[in-house]
Amino acid sequence: MANCECNIEINNHEQGKVLIILLGINALMFLVEITLGIISESTALIADSLDMLADAAIYGIALYAVGRAGALKTRAAFASGILQLLFGVVVAIDVLRRLIWGSDPESLLMIAVGLLALIANTICLLLIAKHRQGEVHMRASWIFSKNDVIANLGIILGGGLVYFLDSRYPDLIIGMMISILVMRGGLLIIKEAKSEP
Repeated sequence: MANCECNIEINNHEQGKVLIILLGINALMFLVEITLGIISESTALIADSLDMLADAAIYGIALYAVGRAGALKTRAAFASGILQLLFGVVVAIDVLRRLIWGSDPESLLMIAVGLLALIANTICLLLIAKHRQGEVHMRASWIFSKNDVIANLGIILGGGLVYFLDSRYPDLIIGMMISILVMRGGLLIIKEAKSEP
């Protein structure tokens, strides 16, 4: 029995360490992306920055849940899903606002920041990969990290299209796609949390 408890403690310690690193990376990338997203007038970068903020909050919630009862982990995952949904809605509203009032996204800055975010999120994905089949709060973290990598590839593609087409519409389309991806991830983790015993 003592050996079993020791394994649980080691697993909780590993989860905690990973989540602290993920939280730090996402919080830092939120600050970088929101600043450069505003400067570059890029809806896609602003969308991704808000996703980074949501992820940092989600990793914080998951960190709080480590080592606690299963019901709390399930509630933490559910709260994470709700938070993702809310941020997805905020991003969709920003995309519509920019569609109506206009924007002039800076393509090269979009590509550069998209590459930086891709590196950061790939590191996060590699760190969380070991825990992707674990408890619900860690599965939630895996889903959000995987979606972030996809979003970053979209930003790089969007920046390239803005440059070659000399149009703001690829940025708006990528921003809306990120919004949908974030909301889909939120719904998926809410569904997983509800299915937990």
